[in-house]
Formats: sequence, C-alpha cells, structure tokens
Amino acid sequence: MSVAASQKTDLALLLLRVSLGLMAFAHGFILKVLTFTPAGTAKFFVSVGYPAAFAYLVILAEVLGGLALIAGVFTRLAAVGLIPILLGATAQHAGNGWVFSLPNGGWEFPAFWTVTLVVQALLGPGAYSVGRLLPTSLPGLVRA
Repeated sequence: MSVAASQKTDLALLLLRVSLGLMAFAHGFILKVLTFTPAGTAKFFVSVGYPAAFAYLVILAEVLGGLALIAGVFTRLAAVGLIPILLGATAQHAGNGWVFSLPNGGWEFPAFWTVTLVVQALLGPGAYSVGRLLPTSLPGLVRA
C-alpha cells in the first residue's frame, strides 16, 4: 500500500473510531446519565424485560467503551464489547419497523451501528491513536 493510501486509511479509521466513540459516550452519558438518570434507565430496562442491573452495566460499557474508542485505546476490545449492547438494542426495536423516527424507534440505526462496530473491531485503531503509544511489553496488554 502506498504512503498516501495508508494515510487515507488511517484517517478513515480515526474518523470511524472517534465518531463511534462519541456516539457511544453520548448515548451512555448524555442520554442515560444526564437525561434519563441511571435510576430512570434501570426502570426502563425493567419495563422492557431486562434486569435493572443491565442498565448500569450498559451505561458503564457505553461511557468507558466510548472513551476508549475516542482515544484509540483497547479499540478492538471496546468495539467488540459494545456489539452485544447494540444487538440488544436492535432486538428491542425490531418490532417497531424499519425507520428509527417511528414511535419507539426502528431497528435500522442500532443494526447499522452494530455493523460499524464490527468493522472497527476488524480494522483496529489505525495509526492516529493513543493506543499506538502504549508499550507492548507489559504482560497481557492488548493495545489495539
């Protein structure tokens, strides 16, 4: 791959990774913590058949996973960790139809988000990531 093509790929990975990270962080912190509150989010989870504890785990995963993606630290792990959450959201919205603007939201947005997380997990963080600066000699450290 030429240098120019490699730079474009790394820039594309940066844009994908940061946009996914911002979405996850915003969804976890702004929506679930600041707007609905953790207790309100837990109440919603219970109302749709999930245990209340799942709400807190989802908030934690979205906030920490989002920050990890933004920074490019543990990128693959963060992307893979968010996939089950988005699969659950896709399943939750499946009966609402295709368009996410329908009442209670459709399934296409969480499904698309799931696919982009798979792509990010497969491709890794790219060159423009904090994870590339971490040492690889530490036992058990997975920097990408």
